[in-house]
Amino acid sequence: MTLKAELRVRLEATQTGESDFGSVSFTPLMQLAQALADGTGANQADVLWMDEREVADGANDDLDLSGALTDVFGSTVAIAEVVAIFIINAPRSGSANTTDLTIGGATNAFEGFLGGTSPTIGPIKPGGFLAIGAGDAAGIGAVTGGSEDELRIANSAGAAATYQVAVIGRSA
Repeated sequence: MTLKAELRVRLEATQTGESDFGSVSFTPLMQLAQALADGTGANQADVLWMDEREVADGANDDLDLSGALTDVFGSTVAIAEVVAIFIINAPRSGSANTTDLTIGGATNAFEGFLGGTSPTIGPIKPGGFLAIGAGDAAGIGAVTGGSEDELRIANSAGAAATYQVAVIGRSA
């Protein structure tokens, strides 16, 4: 199996208003495109895991990045370094979630980009997203099987939440 990926983040806006010199328009563009070739070095990745999942009301969904998840082809996912994570607090169907998600804080937490002891990021509000990545040789963090390999998606109380998640990584 080979992997080729391109991560794109783009913000394009138009802001208009009046000034002493008449109507003014500000149209900034901020964007990043990161191409990843197949492999385990800088600007490479060889593992992709994506899913749409549901986490129950007030519950946690602990994703074991080293040996418990299977990809779309039925192969076991074993990530040594995470290159990118993309999470959307919304189902593919477009129906709305009503609860917040928090990322991190598992017992055997993948801390990577979070750092520290049991750190979290959130809330990710309904319809919100988290995207983080780094194509350099270290990615956004190392995974240690059995001790630092769980990415927790925690749901606040109120209702079940469906979310989409993608993790791109390296096997070595």
